[in-house]
Order: sequence, then C-alpha cells, then structure tokens
Amino acid sequence: MVQTVWSLTLSAEQKKIVIEKPHILRRIFFLVRTVADQAPVCTTWLSFDDPLFCSYYIIAAATKYFEARGEDVFQGNVWLYNRSGGDLTYTVTEILH
Repeated sequence: MVQTVWSLTLSAEQKKIVIEKPHILRRIFFLVRTVADQAPVCTTWLSFDDPLFCSYYIIAAATKYFEARGEDVFQGNVWLYNRSGGDLTYTVTEILH
C-alpha cells in the first residue's frame, strides 16, 4: 500500500491535474481539501478526466473538500479548476493498494 500527500497552489482561473491515473496499483482513497478560512469565497471545480469541465463537482462555502474511498473509487486523472478570484492552496491525499 502506498500513501501520497502533497500540497499545491493554483492561481485564479488555473486548471491542473492534481491526481494522475494509477498505472500499476489501484486507488482506494483520495481527498482534495482547500486550505482556506471560512470567510473568503473559495470556489473550485473538481472533474474526473474532463479538462473542459463539462461535468464537475463544486468545492465551495462550508464544504471545502471532496473525499472518495472504497473499491469503486475513480481510477483516472482528477482535475482541479480554481474559479475563485485569487490563489488557493490545496492538500491532496491518495492511497493506492
């Protein structure tokens, strides 16, 4: 089992793959968390293998994270798109088995 934890900062309107598709092991858990106070409006779109963000989850307001666990966790690339007005810092955790 392998656990990876890292942080990154995205500028306003920046898109990036934050978790790459695993090639040998299987993903059983991942967590993307926005590191920000409750006061500012921090909106992030999270997408699964969709760099155009036609379909996405919103991480904003009181819910500043997205978590998935179990055998049926998505196995492709996970994208983030910072839709807020300033830079945002994120922590990302992935567990592969």
